[in-house]
Amino acid sequence: MRILHTMLRVGDLTRSINFYTNVLGMKLLRQKEYPEGEFTLAFVGYGEESEQAVIEFTYNWGVDRYDLGDGYGHIALEVDDVYQAAEAIRERGGKILREPGPMHAGTTIIAFVEDPDGYAIELIGKK
Repeated sequence: MRILHTMLRVGDLTRSINFYTNVLGMKLLRQKEYPEGEFTLAFVGYGEESEQAVIEFTYNWGVDRYDLGDGYGHIALEVDDVYQAAEAIRERGGKILREPGPMHAGTTIIAFVEDPDGYAIELIGKK
């Protein structure tokens, strides 16, 4: 078994694809509209779905925002250098929620950024 994808409901598909590709450096792997169901699916990631887990966006036509609730945590991305990654994301218009630094009660360097729909993304330094 392996994890295939994590699904996020998004309020503006183009905006989300732009953020994940242009700000976080992922690739749009595939996209398909389902007119009978009035939704569109898009998949983004750093590698092919056959090799890596990816993120699935579900855009329900006519729905422009969601209540994220208090059960969602975050998506985690490993980066070579958290400080450099956070600065590059900031320069490309990304919002930094938590500046880079050691995690609470630990030594691992982390930062948090926010996607356009309010989902948190943790940057974790490569060990």
